[in-house]
Amino acid sequence: MAWRGCVLKWVKTELIRSTNTTLRSSREIPHYQQRYGFRQEAKRPDTKKGNVVQKTKVSPSEAGTQSLPPPPKVPRPSLFKPLMFTVGFTGCSFGAAAILQYETLKSRVRTAQDEEKSEKFSQDMTYWHDWWNKLSGFQRQLILLVSTVDDFWSSLSEGQKTVTGIIALNAVVLCCWRIPVMQRSMVKYFTSTPAAKTRCLPMVLSTFSHYSIFHMAANMYVLWTFSSEIVSILGREQFLAFYLSAGVISNMVSYTCKTATRSLHPSLGASGAVMAVLAAVCTNVPEAKLGIILLPMLTFTAGNALKALIAMDTAGLVLGWRMFDHAAHLGGALFGVWYVAYGHKLIWRKRETLVKLWHEARSPGAGGSRSGGGPGVSGGPGPK
Repeated sequence: MAWRGCVLKWVKTELIRSTNTTLRSSREIPHYQQRYGFRQEAKRPDTKKGNVVQKTKVSPSEAGTQSLPPPPKVPRPSLFKPLMFTVGFTGCSFGAAAILQYETLKSRVRTAQDEEKSEKFSQDMTYWHDWWNKLSGFQRQLILLVSTVDDFWSSLSEGQKTVTGIIALNAVVLCCWRIPVMQRSMVKYFTSTPAAKTRCLPMVLSTFSHYSIFHMAANMYVLWTFSSEIVSILGREQFLAFYLSAGVISNMVSYTCKTATRSLHPSLGASGAVMAVLAAVCTNVPEAKLGIILLPMLTFTAGNALKALIAMDTAGLVLGWRMFDHAAHLGGALFGVWYVAYGHKLIWRKRETLVKLWHEARSPGAGGSRSGGGPGVSGGPGPK
């Protein structure tokens, strides 16, 4: 019995060892299959038809590790449509500015004539005294508030009045970036990149788009600082055309550099247009003294400031700095320099034909009544 018990114990021990070995080998097989990139094919019974034996074919993915194909090359986006849009938008901007100047001067002449006719009525102080006494206290306070705002508005220069609308529009777009529902539309239309499907309209809208409050404040402060000088050089209507065209042209230069370097990240901001304004003023008045708001003791000439900014943006473009869109800055600055030196003579001084056609269309039968095609055709402000 003792011998039988030893045999049974030995048999049970061998069975347990064989079972553990089988289980251990069955756990290790998937491990090696995963390590070497292939898996063991399941055994299938051979299917025989007569004397023909059908064998299963092993696919390449099952036979061994298959190398992944290289990622497809992203084709460079075409710049033909943005280029045509830039040319057309610039021409339409200056054409609309010429017509707007004509209509503005025409309305000023009519306003002056109406003021002469109503001068006798305005001298009747008794009428206005009685009208004021009939108002309530709230109405008087409201009129005084409006009068205060009107006095402040009248104290601004023509350039400051002009850029106030631009600043307000930038502030509205900045608030729209904070609305979650509008995020997709803002990214689509208010950021510019040559890789997007919509490429032309964002070239204009991104000029008024800022996501950072500090970014917008810096750009608008520079625009406000140089607004009086640039509007006195170009005039209000020509300045608006110049500003919008500078924004589109700077984006076109940015598109070109991004496509050449395959760096298709989106950008936004008015920096390109503001750089054009700064460059135009510095080119027209290179000896003007400028300073830094935080360092009032440090002064330099406008010409040297422009050279330093162009050098910094050139270094940023060559070295690949990505904090700013240096290509857009350079495009705006070069456009500002070119327009003051040559563009004003080539574009704005040749608007007489367009204004004549507009005058004849607005006043049929009176095409030859005024020489020069109406007011504001010849002369006007311009670069020195």
